[in-house]
Amino acid sequence: MDLDERSSQILHEILINPSIKNKDLEDQFSLSRRQVGYSINKINDWLTASGLPVIKRTKSGLFLLNKVLYTTLMNESTLNETDAYILSENERVNLLILMLLSRSEELSLYHFTSSLGVSRNTVINDLKNAQLQLDIFELTIKYYRQYGYLIEGKEFNKRQLLINIIFKTIEMTNGKKWIEELASIPLSEIDIFHERVEEVERKLNLKFTDEKIESMPYILILLLRRITQGKLIEPFHIHYYELSDTKEFQAAEELLQDLAEIPMEERLFITLHLLTTNVSSSERNADKTFPELYHSISLMLSLFEKNACVRLQEKDQLLNKILLHVKPAYYRIKYKLSITNPLENTVSSEFKELHHLVRKSMRPLEQLIGGSIPESESTYFTMLIGGWLSRQGDSLQKKIKALVVCPKGICVSRLLESTLRELFPEFVFIDALSVREFQVYPLDYDLVFTTTFLQTNRKQILVKTFLEREEKYRLRKQVMQELNGYTPSIMNMYHVIDIIEKHAIIENREQLQKELESHFRQDHSLHMANPMELPKRKLNELIVPETITLEKRMNSWQEALQICSRPLVESGSVTPSYVEEMLRLYDNEDPYIIIGNNIAIPHADPESGVNEVSMSLLRLEEPVQYNEYSVQIIITIAALDKHQHLRALMQLMKLASNQEDTKRLIESKTSDELLQVISKYSAV
Repeated sequence: MDLDERSSQILHEILINPSIKNKDLEDQFSLSRRQVGYSINKINDWLTASGLPVIKRTKSGLFLLNKVLYTTLMNESTLNETDAYILSENERVNLLILMLLSRSEELSLYHFTSSLGVSRNTVINDLKNAQLQLDIFELTIKYYRQYGYLIEGKEFNKRQLLINIIFKTIEMTNGKKWIEELASIPLSEIDIFHERVEEVERKLNLKFTDEKIESMPYILILLLRRITQGKLIEPFHIHYYELSDTKEFQAAEELLQDLAEIPMEERLFITLHLLTTNVSSSERNADKTFPELYHSISLMLSLFEKNACVRLQEKDQLLNKILLHVKPAYYRIKYKLSITNPLENTVSSEFKELHHLVRKSMRPLEQLIGGSIPESESTYFTMLIGGWLSRQGDSLQKKIKALVVCPKGICVSRLLESTLRELFPEFVFIDALSVREFQVYPLDYDLVFTTTFLQTNRKQILVKTFLEREEKYRLRKQVMQELNGYTPSIMNMYHVIDIIEKHAIIENREQLQKELESHFRQDHSLHMANPMELPKRKLNELIVPETITLEKRMNSWQEALQICSRPLVESGSVTPSYVEEMLRLYDNEDPYIIIGNNIAIPHADPESGVNEVSMSLLRLEEPVQYNEYSVQIIITIAALDKHQHLRALMQLMKLASNQEDTKRLIESKTSDELLQVISKYSAV
């Protein structure tokens, strides 16, 4: 009788930690109470069949282990022998792929059945499951009578798969033994490369993580085996100038010291593997070796502080910890060498809101890398930042998490979100959403600010799209009364600074304001509502004569949008794809771009093709129909980020709410007349 994988792992855990409780086993192995009990019974049956004393339980739930179990099982003879261990289906598939990638002979079904100890039909089924893994890497398992089973596809993809499989196999029970046996790697060769890896650590003044130290000799041996077999990597997008002057390149040369005939592409690939290997510590100053990366991480952390409404203590230390992970991750992402993170799903499910805010803060790093960061990499950021917050006694769960729901499009939603962020600095604003997005929103929240009534069992606060100063103060009092049962005093920083200035000389008024705000935001007993710090771009700075078009009529809404956007395309402020995206969005007859009094503000996400924050205006003498709405003023908005256009948008919203001035816009005969109306609101 043999133990299955799960029962073997549970037995090992009880042996090394006999004080562990049933609930701990349930959490650790994601099992129900019944499943743990079933495994314990199975373990006891196995112990009885092996002539060993069974595991007993006390009334309080603690495990009682006979000393014989320790002397018999902890010597790695009974519990850990590969032939006494039943492989799971996933483990068999991984080992089968390992055999294919490390093969030095023809492989038939017999090789698989004898090596893995399973039937012919099981191997055939495992080969089908293996192909599902290979599909991700664009590889195919083929059988040839002359050559047996082999994997076809690009060598670069095979290398990715090989590295991935070794990491997975190392984590198995007796993983190293499986690799040594199936790949026929002698212990003497492993010892040689262990010494070389340790020498690399000394030369680079760093320490690789334990799991990387364990896996690296096997990876290097099998990579070199493929090279000597003539399975060379194709020339690809590794940049020689980027890698050749690194210490890792020198280390790769050290590893390959007795192998003269190694092509440069292969030396660069080994260098890349060293660059993408996680480290636990380093004596090198990362900002000097890679200042752009240091700067991007610094911006990312500042953005996270803003998004999560927290202050990260000892931020330089956290930044250096993140850099230890980010530098390898940078090369993994850039060269598409990211591997599966086993903690990815766990972390994302436990800290969904924190993970969401971390991902929202990653734009500086994504801009440096030139692409999005995979979930397998971003999870580590969440773990590091989450751990840091716990260490400093801060928690996202203790803060009020808010959503903003506004059906009037991206720009208007962001304007409202920006207003509310300034009004409630102690709240964490997770997202600004449309009604449809809100209906399927997966993350947790405490309250929602909304311009329209929603079906939700959480607290919702109805707000206007545009809030005047007095309305902001009343809203803050209302919300704090409902949440805390009292109305807080409102601290206006401008008034505070005016008082200070009566009694002291202020050298930098703006910096003083920022530091006072930062100080008082840490104390939730002192609530503060200061006016929005608006960007400098005004409505008359974005709508200028060159971006105004006056026409009598248009045949369709689509034609009107294209004519309105033409000045922005011609100036290079937006690309044609931005106009195409707006047409696609509003083909669905979305009424939320109508902001009142015959005015529409079509727009799309900046990623669709915005090069510069800009606006253009089309005035029609005769209205064009958009769904059931008649539109005579169309203003295309191209927002480069969340901030630069907000003051102009706020001024435009105020203009749209005034029926008399909107009529003046429509009746304007020239651009100058139209600009006179716009200038009136640009001073607001």
